Amino acid sequence: MKTLYLIGGPMGVGKTTVARLLSRQLPRCAFLDGDWCWNIHPFTTTDETKALVMDNIVHMLNGYLHCTAVDHVVFCWVMHQQSILDEITAHLDLHGVKVVPVSLLCSEEELRLRLQRDIDAGLRQGDVIPRALERLSHYASMRTCKLDTTALTPEDTMHCIMD
Repeated sequence: MKTLYLIGGPMGVGKTTVARLLSRQLPRCAFLDGDWCWNIHPFTTTDETKALVMDNIVHMLNGYLHCTAVDHVVFCWVMHQQSILDEITAHLDLHGVKVVPVSLLCSEEELRLRLQRDIDAGLRQGDVIPRALERLSHYASMRTCKLDTTALTPEDTMHCIMD
């Protein structure tokens, strides 16, 4: 049986870092970051670009799920609404696939610190903090395993997901 890990959480919580670690730990594993499917400059959010991104994500995930060389698929993205997860999974061929939906969370204070480090390193713009904090509360109503990473290292978080 294949396993699909759907790792969501607000910007800056550590999704990509944890997903990379997880994908390196799992045998025969493919890794996809949803941001790669929305690599448009300048970044624009329209109905057309949203549909394009969703089509890209579903196409790539189905490709990995159908590939006989792949047993595990790790996908991470800012999936802050159940409808996003539902739309993705509704278009996937999940026959014989175990789906593990996880939301990575942390305290507001920790999220501010993590994002500020990224801003200071030139990896993000300053407007990311209020946007990420606003989305943090959305995860409570999602049908995912919630994992508070406030006091966890990325390696600890990876092991929690694997257990």
